Amino acid sequence: MKLAQILNATELILKKAGFQVSERCTSRPSCFDFVTRKGKKLVFVKVHSDVGNVSARDACEVQAISGCFSATPLFICDKTHEKPLEDDTVYSRCSIYTITLKTLEDIVSRKMQPLVEAGPGGCYVRLNGNAIRKKRLELGLSVGKLAEMMGVSRRTLYGYEKGMAKASVSAAYGLEWILGIPMAQSIDVFESAPRDTGFFATAKRIIIKHHFLQAVLKKLAQFDFDVAPTKRAPFDFIARSPGNSLSIVGAVPHKGERNVDQRTEEIVSFSKIVNAQPVFITDGKQVPNNGISTIHHKDLEEIEHPEEFFAQF
Repeated sequence: MKLAQILNATELILKKAGFQVSERCTSRPSCFDFVTRKGKKLVFVKVHSDVGNVSARDACEVQAISGCFSATPLFICDKTHEKPLEDDTVYSRCSIYTITLKTLEDIVSRKMQPLVEAGPGGCYVRLNGNAIRKKRLELGLSVGKLAEMMGVSRRTLYGYEKGMAKASVSAAYGLEWILGIPMAQSIDVFESAPRDTGFFATAKRIIIKHHFLQAVLKKLAQFDFDVAPTKRAPFDFIARSPGNSLSIVGAVPHKGERNVDQRTEEIVSFSKIVNAQPVFITDGKQVPNNGISTIHHKDLEEIEHPEEFFAQF
């Protein structure tokens, strides 16, 4: 399936399952294609034709940006290094979950969570250690006896019960057959991460070549905002007010940019999904015509208190 087909199908599956889907990020290169939400599930989605070609740079940035919003990054793909990915199996690329289109549809439309996780050396299953121990004791089996019945070491079985080790698919099926109950734990690819402040801490060490953007971020930092520039997104920066009461997704003009209206439409759409305030800091020459909040850079310079800044929205 071609990339455009996978992307169209991904959006359709999510929308049919009741997810809100933002506009696609096409105005300039982006580390994610769109953001989607259903209830508390907030996901940054990137579709690839071959996930083996994903750059570490893009993976790191989508992880960082999604972390700012307590969201989950997710790759949708059907192959890696020209080899097809298996359905109902969760893969990882640069620590980001990667699944096929079919697996996505099973999750959101049929409520069928995957059980198998691909890793170095093969496929594995996460086991419910407490359930293993409880059933083992009910059956009057010692660790040594159950390990012998499974054909594994006592240490391996101990690792299963303590949640310190994953089992091969065959070992998991063998254990379930012996104990007579399901032991495999499903994998929630939408599991939200706690809000990450590392992105803002790292951003303080980034050298910003765009002087206009540098001045904007410096001004917001004077208001005790956490600020961070972005490189592979429709927006140019993310800012968070003291106390995390307001998240801002902002943009600044770029020399020679011709699609500022499209880019800011993407920012507005994105902001609605992530519950952020979109803003464009204008130089007076480039002013979007799509209703995004705009602040002239001279007006921003004259603001002395955070309350004055909040009054702009």
